[in-house]
Amino acid sequence: MYRSHNCGELNASHINKEVTLAGWVQKSRDKGFMVWVDLRDRYGVTQLIFDEQRTDKAVFDKAKSLGREFVIQVKGTVIERESKNANMTTGDVEILVTELTLLNSSILPPFTIEDETDGGEDIRMKYRYLDIRRNPVKNSLLFRHKVAMEVRKYLSDLDFCEVETPYLIKSTPEGARDFVVPSRMNQGQFYALPQSPQTFKQLLMVGGMDKYFQIVKCFRDEDLRADRQPEFTQIDCEMAFVEQEDILNVFEGLTRHLLKEIKGIDVAEFPRMTYDYAMKTYGNDKPDIRFEMKFGELNGVAQHKDFGVFNSAELVVGIAALGCASYTRKEIDALIDWVKRPQVGASGMVYVKCEEDGTFKSSVDKFYDQDDLKKWAEATNAKAGDMIFVLSGPANKTRTQLSALRMEVATRLGLRKPEEFAPLWVVDFPLLEWDEESGRYHAMHHPFTSPKPEDMELIATEPGKVRANAYDMVLNGNEIGGGSIRIHDKELQSRMFSLLGFSPEQAEAQFGFLMNAFQFGAPPHGGLAFGLDRLVAILGGQETIRDFIAFPKNNSGRDVMIDAPSAIDDAQLKELYIQLDLK
Repeated sequence: MYRSHNCGELNASHINKEVTLAGWVQKSRDKGFMVWVDLRDRYGVTQLIFDEQRTDKAVFDKAKSLGREFVIQVKGTVIERESKNANMTTGDVEILVTELTLLNSSILPPFTIEDETDGGEDIRMKYRYLDIRRNPVKNSLLFRHKVAMEVRKYLSDLDFCEVETPYLIKSTPEGARDFVVPSRMNQGQFYALPQSPQTFKQLLMVGGMDKYFQIVKCFRDEDLRADRQPEFTQIDCEMAFVEQEDILNVFEGLTRHLLKEIKGIDVAEFPRMTYDYAMKTYGNDKPDIRFEMKFGELNGVAQHKDFGVFNSAELVVGIAALGCASYTRKEIDALIDWVKRPQVGASGMVYVKCEEDGTFKSSVDKFYDQDDLKKWAEATNAKAGDMIFVLSGPANKTRTQLSALRMEVATRLGLRKPEEFAPLWVVDFPLLEWDEESGRYHAMHHPFTSPKPEDMELIATEPGKVRANAYDMVLNGNEIGGGSIRIHDKELQSRMFSLLGFSPEQAEAQFGFLMNAFQFGAPPHGGLAFGLDRLVAILGGQETIRDFIAFPKNNSGRDVMIDAPSAIDDAQLKELYIQLDLK
């Protein structure tokens, strides 16, 4: 037996008991006649004491040779600490060691295995197995486990059945590039890794499984950023014989359950917001409603003066920043520079200070009087002490820019508090979006999304106005889940493929298996998928997902720990009938 207890469970009730512990040396303090060692495992840290007067000489000498991250086993007696440590769960006791076994030595780690480490992100990703020993990463992985277990418990209690779907599938267009896998046994043919289990969960509904879920890996070969990985995990769900309201109720319940069980927070019913309202009021379809700063459109009160920038703009729109009238010119200029960055792309910004005495001071005082600026304040709901920030230009582009500014200002004002949670549903998305480059419509979600029943007649006449029977769950400005009622009728699905530019032959080649299944009595069905990585990070109060993934990849999609992706040898390429052309 390597241990009778773990390193996080001993307390005063164990005093005078003989125990066996095993773990890693966190640190060692040698005072000559006394050696203290902090022993760490997943569960905590326990202090060991080696006393020249009370410890066998061979054991005492061996203790002096221990280095950081050595793996050891000790036996000894639990005694009361003279200097207790209230910051440790085991801080009332220590182990007077009688036996010491070196299980494995360690070279000096490339960074300190401490909560506050001296290791940068690159070196910690290279030695991720060492980084996992640190409490912040270890606790993030344990937190992820807890969330996943609560998801499984909630859904299983509602009679959902967890079913595994295949990873080696057919390449089908779902919005991103597929990762492809060559088949040795089928010369010149390829599998694809699933971007989602979309078609399989629909087939499970055809198969009569009624309620399906899966915590599953998905793969998309797309450009990365801090909150995106080439492989990610979904909580994937599908239900038969349901309408949109049924699905919203189930998964609102799941989110409410997680907030209660994981964070101890009770949330009332989630507000619902149409896509059009979200875009007009917040500039994006995943608004953060922990704070106000709603958009105020100013065309009617800012145009038709002598200010040509506004007169020529499709949209003039502003937000009121709470209490920012005290901003200095330097702070204002910093925000103007921020919106001019290529990532935002604004050409400039107009501001209006709403002074405490009810007057206004703006960067365009030459063109607008106090009555004009008062109307701007009314349109943006600005109060005395606030600052109005105004952007103008093409409508869609300007809303996107002001949305970015809104989030940046909220961050600077400390309004994006990680301990606050503001969920909502965004509904009534457009079914289609027009792509100028290809000259045809694309599915805004995916080609299996059902139109709103009341918009069905518009498919033939005004397809751009058709709303999707789709919905997204948003939490703190992040889309954490999305789904739709699916098309279950073969004829409607054929019309949708045609609308998206698929010829009958292309539709048959790529989705014939699904269309064939629909001929055998497909039930009405729909579902939703949560992004587990993102959900866990938000619940954990973090902006990025990496610390909640055991072995993440960097922004280039590389695993620097195992050096992947990597070249394969010529013999493997020959077996796969692949010849590389790297010119």
